[in-house]
Amino acid sequence: MKKFAVGLLAGVMFSTLANAQSKEDITKIEDYLNGMKTLSAHFLQMASNGSSSEGELLIAKPNKIRMSYAEPTDVLIVGNGDYIVYNDRELDQVTNIDYEDVPASLLLANNLKIDGKELKVVDFEKDAGMTSVTVEYEKGNTGPITLVFSNQPFELKQWKVVDPQNIEISISLYNSIFDEPIDEKKFKFKRNEDKKKNDSNRKK
Repeated sequence: MKKFAVGLLAGVMFSTLANAQSKEDITKIEDYLNGMKTLSAHFLQMASNGSSSEGELLIAKPNKIRMSYAEPTDVLIVGNGDYIVYNDRELDQVTNIDYEDVPASLLLANNLKIDGKELKVVDFEKDAGMTSVTVEYEKGNTGPITLVFSNQPFELKQWKVVDPQNIEISISLYNSIFDEPIDEKKFKFKRNEDKKKNDSNRKK
């Protein structure tokens, strides 16, 4: 599950965008991501090694995220804007992760620019139903991330990364709700409280 935080991915997109239509598509993606303020969704995480898990995703921009995995995956990921906490509740272990080590943190930015300077396109695909773009940071150690959007309506449906073990991880979103208020307490990690809630759920 920690693959979410350190994932890498190979993909396609911006270094040589020749036609005007592709530039319009990139601008559309930028505007969509920059315009999204909050997101609540259920997610399904699939890995190329056959493992899968699901849970709830909450995002509040800038830089707040919560991924709560359902049993039997006993993991909670919380980002409060300063750092991201990875909590393996089964092992009672907590690890702090820097945002720059998380490719998906680009979804949390307010001012995303895919201009080939800080962030560049390495792959781009579009058909009647879906648009897929793979981007990577020009500097740093984070690998690429692929974002997949439905076209009608234009909406984020999935992202993909590849972890250091070369396992592809995909996060698919369902029942997404955009730009509705989210309680700020959701992004504050309290170890004992979260563990107590989880233990209580196990007993039911």
